[in-house]
Amino acid sequence: MGRVEGKVAFVTGAARGQGRSHAVRLAEEGADIIAVDLCKDIPTIGYALARPEDLEETAKLVEKTGRRIVTAQADVRIAEQLRTALEQGLAEFGKLDIVIAQAGVAGMKGEPQVDAWCDVINTNLVGTINAIQVALPHLNEGGVIIATGSTAALMDISKTDNPGKDLGGAAYMHSKRALAHYVNDLGTHLAPRGIRANVVHPTNCDTDMLQSEPMYRSFRPDLEHPTRADAEPGFAVQQAMKIPFIEPIDISNAIVFLVSDEARYITGMQLRVDGGGYLKWYDYHI
Repeated sequence: MGRVEGKVAFVTGAARGQGRSHAVRLAEEGADIIAVDLCKDIPTIGYALARPEDLEETAKLVEKTGRRIVTAQADVRIAEQLRTALEQGLAEFGKLDIVIAQAGVAGMKGEPQVDAWCDVINTNLVGTINAIQVALPHLNEGGVIIATGSTAALMDISKTDNPGKDLGGAAYMHSKRALAHYVNDLGTHLAPRGIRANVVHPTNCDTDMLQSEPMYRSFRPDLEHPTRADAEPGFAVQQAMKIPFIEPIDISNAIVFLVSDEARYITGMQLRVDGGGYLKWYDYHI
């Protein structure tokens, strides 16, 4: 018996990266999957997003575990598309137990800057809220919600030396902080219903988002076109442990624990999977 045997999980951003890893790992532990992804680019995002064939590959990997999967191309910025995708999964599986609001983009260096701000906020924050809120009517006691934050949400951004210089990058930090507050408050009010809600905060994670020119330029602003080899030594500055990044499976394993009965009384958690990054940058406080 897997730790989520017989459960049904709704996963956004499931075509590749962390989302794919979460879908496959949950399937390995016994869950059926409703997997959605945009599967096309957003003009202001400076790296290629997933494609339909990536979502198809996720489906194949889930099916190899012996579990079932329903896939749909849907834009998390548009609640009605998510609702339609979820209803397709509910028609197949008949229930919903787990929500993994994973879909997100990084808009660093995005142009036009105002559009980059809007696309990041609408994907990371509004998209997370949309995924959770279309699912809420279908969750019963024992249901679990997980949103993907970022250690960027924990950084002190009350001051900035260059306001307005990179609206897409600022939107990433703001969106992750705001969704953390949203899920915290939601968890408070869902607790009497027996529904749990937590946020997982990864540090640098080895996905297409991290391994992209906009991210390389963020770590090496002194170079016009930095490569992975140029930027990767700088990745380690984020963590106290001697690592440049974590892997998607590291987040997936944390999520499996949080959605399982092993964590049945854990809610409102802001769980860092950050290689000690928070410890490196902030003083201890309760």
